[in-house]
Formats: sequence, C-alpha cells, structure tokens
Amino acid sequence: MKRLVITAVLSVLLIPLYAREYQVLGPQGGLALKVSLPAGFDPQTDRCPMVILMHGIFSSKDYNPMPSIARGLAKAGIASIRFDFNGHGKSEGRMQDMTVEKEIADAMAIWEYAKALPYVTEISMLGHSQGGVVASMTAGRLADKGETVKALVLIAPGAVIKDACQGGRFFNARFDPADPPEYIRCWGIMKLGRDYLLSTQELDIYGKASAYKGPVRILHGTKDSIVPMWCSEKYLETYGGQAELIEVEGENHTISRRRKEVVGKVVEFFTAGSEKNH
Repeated sequence: MKRLVITAVLSVLLIPLYAREYQVLGPQGGLALKVSLPAGFDPQTDRCPMVILMHGIFSSKDYNPMPSIARGLAKAGIASIRFDFNGHGKSEGRMQDMTVEKEIADAMAIWEYAKALPYVTEISMLGHSQGGVVASMTAGRLADKGETVKALVLIAPGAVIKDACQGGRFFNARFDPADPPEYIRCWGIMKLGRDYLLSTQELDIYGKASAYKGPVRILHGTKDSIVPMWCSEKYLETYGGQAELIEVEGENHTISRRRKEVVGKVVEFFTAGSEKNH
C-alpha cells in the first residue's frame, strides 16, 4: 500500500514536468523545444525577432550547429526556438515513422507556437541538411497561405534525399526503391521506414520552396561529403535574385571546421533589417 501511495504521488508530481516539456504537439506527439532569449531580455516588456531552427536527419536540437547558432543569435538580440523533430532527440514518436511531410507538420506547429508568443515581432527560419528541405518547403507553404517568413537560411540543404530514395541507396543502406522493406537501417542503428522511402521519392522540393519570395542565404561547405553542392546551386536557381549562395571553403557537412564563420554569416544575415525593441 505504501508503495502504491508513493507511486501515485510521483505520478502527480511528474505530470506538470511532462506538460511543460511538450508545449507543442506534432503528428507523432510532443515536440521537445528550447527557446533562447537575449541576455537581460524581459518577455513581459521587451520585443525582438525570432528564428526557428531546424536540425537535420538523425540529429537533434542539442547537436551543433544549432546550439552555437542559438547563442550567436541571442548575442545579437535575436531570440530563437530550436526543437527535435518527431522521432528525434527528446521528442515523441519513432524514427521509423518519420517522413518529411510529418516534419513539415512539426515545423508548422512550432510556427503557430512562435506566432503566439507576445514578445515576437517577426519570425525567420533556418534549416540544416534535411532540416533545410523542411524549412524551405514550410516557408513555401506558409507563403501559399498568405503568411510571411521574414528571412530564410539554408545550410547544406539536403534535397539529395529525394535522389537517394529514388536510387535505392540511403547512406550505407540499399533497397528496392519500387518496393522498399518495412524499414532500412542506416549504419546498422537508425531506422527509416517504408513510408519515408516511398514518399520522399515524390516530394516537390524545389517547386514548393519557390512559393517563398523573401530573402534567402544559402551556406554550403566545399568539403561536404554528404550533401553535394548541386543541391544548393539548384536552390539558388529556384529562388533567383532573392537568394545568395556562400560556399564555405573547407567546411564539412556537420559544420565543425569553420563553425564560427558560418554562425557569423547566419547572424549577419538575420540581423540585417530585423526589428528589435530591446
């Protein structure tokens, strides 16, 4: 009986913690998120821009370059919100059930959450790798709805995922693209499900991205061995004069060699023309 009482008390105490962690729900459940504010910022009285940060596949809001970018933005007076996509990090759901469409739904849910924050003056987006694909397509969908993403940064945007799924090879895993298995294992650990492998083949990545008409900065390392440069070049072609592509000499896909430079380019772009009242 004593054990039952203790268990019940612990359950009651843990419910508020759970609720606070998952303030936003996506298709697979709660999304773990972290808001970073400028030093000394008072959400009750101050106002500032916000950037939604989107990590890549098999990554997390807590893996670089996201924390470094969040810190750099905060120093420049810009808030950010980074989150784990469904099936990643501390968010709910299974990796095996993740699709790009579900990640877009996650991003839209975070957008609605950020819009409701009283201290936010405008919202921009940044995505790395697959997160870049999601950010670009989300910005396009919002544009179709008449909503405005202030500015967009894509870091090594991984549009190659479509070609990989069509070609039946994703990282070190091989499969029949016309009839993939229930799931594949990348590096023997990460599971990608059949729905992901099939639906990614049909994505209109650049077509949907083209609906966004705001300013775009694309950053891509010349030593990126995972996402080829042509992905960024095609984004540049898609966006036309509203975009610029910066090739970062010697940088890799994980942004570990010249991270400070990349963060500086990100902050510089979002700082230009942003509305701050802090």
